[in-house]
Amino acid sequence: MKLGDTIPSTADGKTQAPGDLSCSPTQTGAQAWPLPGCPGRSLGCGWRRRGLLEPLGARGCLCFLAVPTRPQTTAAAAREVAGRVCSQSTRRGALVAAGRRRNKGDGTKASSASLTPRSEETKNHPHQDGVTSHLQRILSSRKEAMFELVTSEASYYKSLSLLVSHFMENERLKKLLHPSEAHILFSNVLDVMGVSERFLLELERRMEENIVISDVCDIVYRYAANHFSVYITYVSNQTYQERTYKQLLQEKAAFRELIAQLELDPKCRGLPLSSFLILPFQRITRLKLLVQNILKRVEESSEREATALDAHKELELVVKACNEGVRKMSRTEQMISIQKKMEFKIKSVPIISHSRWLLKQGELQQMSGPKTSRTLRTKKLFREIYLFLFNDLLVICRQIPGDKYQVFDSAPRGLLRVEELEDQGQTLANVFILRLLENADDREATYMLKATSQSEMKRWMTSLAPNRRTKFVSFTSRLLDCPQVQCVHPYVAQQPDELTLELADILNILDKTEDGWIFGERLHDQERGWFPSNMAEEILNPKIRSQNLKECFRVHKMDDPQRSQNKDRRKLGSRNRQ
Repeated sequence: MKLGDTIPSTADGKTQAPGDLSCSPTQTGAQAWPLPGCPGRSLGCGWRRRGLLEPLGARGCLCFLAVPTRPQTTAAAAREVAGRVCSQSTRRGALVAAGRRRNKGDGTKASSASLTPRSEETKNHPHQDGVTSHLQRILSSRKEAMFELVTSEASYYKSLSLLVSHFMENERLKKLLHPSEAHILFSNVLDVMGVSERFLLELERRMEENIVISDVCDIVYRYAANHFSVYITYVSNQTYQERTYKQLLQEKAAFRELIAQLELDPKCRGLPLSSFLILPFQRITRLKLLVQNILKRVEESSEREATALDAHKELELVVKACNEGVRKMSRTEQMISIQKKMEFKIKSVPIISHSRWLLKQGELQQMSGPKTSRTLRTKKLFREIYLFLFNDLLVICRQIPGDKYQVFDSAPRGLLRVEELEDQGQTLANVFILRLLENADDREATYMLKATSQSEMKRWMTSLAPNRRTKFVSFTSRLLDCPQVQCVHPYVAQQPDELTLELADILNILDKTEDGWIFGERLHDQERGWFPSNMAEEILNPKIRSQNLKECFRVHKMDDPQRSQNKDRRKLGSRNRQ
């Protein structure tokens, strides 16, 4: 499972993250979670949307879980933090609500706790009042984005505590599991929770300085750079964790019964153990999105923007390392399995390599015979071949009995060229030409291949030659007004060339097919892949598309070396003038 993938569902089929139990995915139609006994209930506490990138204010309830007592001083302090954060959430909500009532001008008298008193001079100048209200809304949204990061970390820490105390430290479970099984199942979750404790305490100290938080991205940057490596260790173990968990459920009836019993505890809110095990996967990705929210709301070219960019960059590195760790574990086993199935008719090519992985595999039909002999007798025209496409190598085979593949040609991926044939009737529909500039015999070879559908043909062409020019945009440049879509239904990738989508993801359309597939690039991480067109809706407003691109360029402008050099020159010039 890759970071950002859809998390396990609950028993009733609804996807819910234990680290965000205070949120309700009302965006997808799932039921909300009204949380009884919360001091902020009158302000809508415990009701929030999930899945959007916009911050949702200080309405998050953190008091739904009773955190177990642990001997560590930092753990006790972190629990105290969560309680204080929740009460501050209530106070902050009251302040914001009072300010909003005043700004609406609905005749409701603002309380003495209003954020900013309205002067007589402002009352006499409506235009100035509008500007002031606009600035206050911008300031409020930025503070709420920062507050969202703090409250979600407190909720995440509480759920981690429940995972450790309710499952990992259960005495009956310890007796059932071999130490090696327990290590694989829970990995280094204690280290992850320890980092979360210290991280939350620093965020709390920042809040104690002033309820109107000045900044949190400097803290995020420091922890991402120096402490979040524990996430890489945990996430890299994911392949073995999933396998071990499934084996234990299948082979140990006592384990299966005990886990079912523990999951029925009201503290779990009906969520399975697998939902708690996935917490660190979800959290590190969400932290990056929360920092993006803050970045969108800080002043350009300000110190806050520079800090947010640094934090976002470090989090991106952590997420990429986590993803690479997950892939590396699964790729090695996959490459060994493929190597065992291949028999070489030509000179053998070593398949297993630490830097090689599978991009796409599947069956196509090869057109046989010279062009002059083509007739409508399609059964004689085509014969099946099987392709294994790796990140640096193409292997062309024929399937033989015994689930084996006989290799008869190969070529480096960088020496592949593809060309789509113009419409030549039903027989040659979905046919494309594959050229190997240098094959296994050190000569040029050409294959005319037929796919089962237009989308399958285009997906093969995109994988074989990723830098070719597409229908909508050249892969070597970016259009200022590229077609865009927004995800409206989550989608989990089924093939290596597909892209997993989360609600509200914004993507540029790079190519599309008539049978309902889109090849897109997600703006916030530049990941590319295919997905069904009915999972997203096209963004028709050009102003919204332009704004989406502007935010994307702003978030990733540190990736541009030229921009960084110009920034350094400006700083040097400023010092010289001083």
